[in-house]
Amino acid sequence: MKSPNILTVVIAAIFAIIAFFVFSKVASTPAIIASFVFVSAFIAPLINTSFTKVEASTSSSNPDSEMKTLYVGNLPYRANEAAVRELFANYGNVESVRLMKDKHTGKRRGFGFVEMSAIDLEKAIEALNDTEFQQRTLKVREAKERPERTVSENN
Repeated sequence: MKSPNILTVVIAAIFAIIAFFVFSKVASTPAIIASFVFVSAFIAPLINTSFTKVEASTSSSNPDSEMKTLYVGNLPYRANEAAVRELFANYGNVESVRLMKDKHTGKRRGFGFVEMSAIDLEKAIEALNDTEFQQRTLKVREAKERPERTVSENN
């Protein structure tokens, strides 16, 4: 059995509090109060479902859109995430930008990853691969899955 999420519990509690105050002012039996609370337990998930649907529709323009990752190589060392995001946003919905840095020096390594809608992936690759960006020729392609690292490789 699926446990209720917090919003459903809060809504049910609000119904119970309203029932208590309304029925304490009106002469009624405990059975009526209990039935009101019982019915509210069924109404609360319905209200919660409508809130969840509204949140899902506002959180992304296309909830069915799959995200894919692009490898972007030969980036200028002075390029930042905002500039790369702006460049790729011309060709579709950009979810995230990660520019890789050297873990010892903190300096950028000249490549990164852009996560964007799968629908826009090919359009971005065709438009930006082998084009100049801040006096460097970009290499843009779909990122390959990174193989799992074993314990012996980490040492």
